[in-house]
Formats: sequence, C-alpha cells, structure tokens
Amino acid sequence: MTSKNFPLNGNKPFLLEPSGKDYLWGGNRLNDDFSKNMDLYPLAETWECSTHPEGLSVAANGVFVGMSLAEILKQHPQFLGQHGNTNGELPILIKLIDARCDLSIQVHPDDAYAMEHESGQPGKTEMWYVLDAAKDAKLAYGLHHAISKECLRESIENGTIEKYLQKVPVQKDDVFYVEAGTIHAIGAGALIAEIQENSNLTYRLYDYDRLDQSGNKRELQIEKALDAANLNGSTEPRQPLRVLKYRQGCAMELLCRCKYFEVHRMLLNTERCRLLVEYRSDRISFRVLLCIGGCGAVLLEDGETFPFFKGDCIFVPADSVKIRLHGKAEFLDVRG
Repeated sequence: MTSKNFPLNGNKPFLLEPSGKDYLWGGNRLNDDFSKNMDLYPLAETWECSTHPEGLSVAANGVFVGMSLAEILKQHPQFLGQHGNTNGELPILIKLIDARCDLSIQVHPDDAYAMEHESGQPGKTEMWYVLDAAKDAKLAYGLHHAISKECLRESIENGTIEKYLQKVPVQKDDVFYVEAGTIHAIGAGALIAEIQENSNLTYRLYDYDRLDQSGNKRELQIEKALDAANLNGSTEPRQPLRVLKYRQGCAMELLCRCKYFEVHRMLLNTERCRLLVEYRSDRISFRVLLCIGGCGAVLLEDGETFPFFKGDCIFVPADSVKIRLHGKAEFLDVRG
C-alpha cells in the first residue's frame, strides 16, 4: 500500500497500541492500572510510541488503523517535521515500566560508542518520570566515588557491586535524567514512564544471579559495560526546578530538555466549563501525548472526535490539523 491510497486529511493525530515485554522483573500494574489488557505475565514494559523493530507500536484508530508507526512514517516522513527521514524511524522511544522486582545493574552506551561497536546504532540517554512508588522504593544512580575497571570487575565477581552504587529514594512525581554511561538500576516498587533515544542497547553488569523461566541466568555484557560506563563518582541527582504555567483550562511545566527530546507535564481541566483547550502542532516536530491520568476527548477541526483514557498514547504529526482537548487529564507531552 502506498501513501496515494490515503486521503489528504491523513495528517490527523491517532492513538497508538503498544507492544509488551514480559521481562522477569515485571508485575501486572500496567494491566491493572492502565488497562493494557495484554495476555502477558509478568508485564514489565509497554512500548507506547515506538518504531524500534524489537517492539513496534501500531495505529489504533484513524485512517492508518492496524499499520505500524514505522510503516506510517515511511510513507509520510513529513509527520516527523525537522526529524524527517525515509526509513520510518522516530528519534525517540516512550515506555511504561512496572518494576515489581529490581532491574539489573546496567549501563547504556553513548552515541559514539554505539556507532563504533554496535553497527551504527544510536546510544541511549533516557529520562524517568515516576508515576508511583512504594514507600521504600529506591533506584541506583551512578557511583559513590570513582572506581577502576579492575575493582568494579572484581566486585561483580564476588557479588559486592551494590556497595559502590549511589542509592536514591524515589517518590511519585520525581524526574530523573539518566545520561548514557551512567550505571543505574530501577528498584522494586517503582512505576515509571521512560522517554529515551530510539535504542535498545543495554549492557548488564550484574543481575543478582537470577534465573529466567528456563532456569538460566540472563546474559551479562560486563566488558562492554565497563568500556561504556562513566566510572567517576556521581553527584546525587536533584529534582529540577519546575514552574507550572497556567492558562484557562490547562497548566504546563517543563520536566526535561536535552538534545534528544523535550518533555512537559500537562494538566488539562475543562470538566466544568465549555472551554476547549487548543493544542497546536508547531510544524517543527511531531509530538506525543501520553495520558498518565484521567480521560477526555480529542476534537478535530472537521468535527471528528475520539476519546482517550489513562494509559493511552496519542501521536500528533508535525503537520497535524488543529486539535482541541476536553476533559480532566494529566499528560506527558513529548517533543522530538
């Protein structure tokens, strides 16, 4: 099928259906709290907005229903704005993560290392927004102090690596920017939205000697991890200064801006008035709305509407028609 088969008004926002991952550390909150209705247990991750071949998201409504986002973007590169390309790849990947147990202690390579050692793939810098957290939830973020490769390798062999990690308590609404090269691990009890580069490169340093469903230990990539990791001491991550900017029916705050993505939190509340909040495409970049609470409706300029609920992900093309939002909801507003 080619793009000429599609109507000219194909540049409308549309809902995405995610792919799911049943990694052994996951739970079932993505089904229970976000109504994902996936026949996976555990359901550790949902890849909400993804053109990565290991987890494609698919259009769930509109003229492209049933097509993968990668197929759509190949046929309509203008949807990406300044990021336009003909291979259908988004520069970002958006996930929901349910950590019932601790994730492995790991590191992601930067772009330069990945380019040289992983066949030209991008590296993986990421941001976490904490949707919920158990009372005692923590994450590992960098090292207490500088350490040599030899010392860290020895600590992995004797199971003492955790004593070198900086452990940080987490609570709902926290934001963490995790630059490529940072040794890290999401801890048990954290429910997280992750925005990252379009990459699935993860080098595991340590996995607590756990066994998978087949009774095997998961593969470690210790030497690559040691090469890619920042082995200097890390300062304790501080929460960014956040300022809510209000306008009628809506409030916005910037959570994170880096060279890979920009993330805002948007609070929509038109429940008790007739006001509809206009949501504009800036023609420069696509935008993605991940609903992390509440519900409402998207209204298009031709009168078409569709509802959204907690857990839904909406892709807004860079050349989108004008849309308006109605309801009481909370979003992560992601721009490339």
